[in-house]
Amino acid sequence: MEKKKRSSREEKSQMFLVDAINKMFEIAGHPITYGDVKDRKDNWFQQWEMTYEQGENWKQWGILEIKKRLKMNQHLAEREMAMINLMWGLKYSNFPKE
Repeated sequence: MEKKKRSSREEKSQMFLVDAINKMFEIAGHPITYGDVKDRKDNWFQQWEMTYEQGENWKQWGILEIKKRLKMNQHLAEREMAMINLMWGLKYSNFPKE
């Protein structure tokens, strides 16, 4: 019987990133997936938008998933999701003005 190889932390992080980008497109209502944008070198994340509320919903989903899948505490999960949003998050169509 062959043993299953456990995923490394890097592999788990990469799998989460793919799922997070797919979830972002799903929440924003765009028929796009990670597979459609993975090899693009342009600023693909600026071609589509999501509302501020959709962005907050996505970030909350991501924080919970990071805590569960990557075993991070609340603070680290929030920081990780903030970095993902900064690097790959869609622009907001209605960012609140203060």
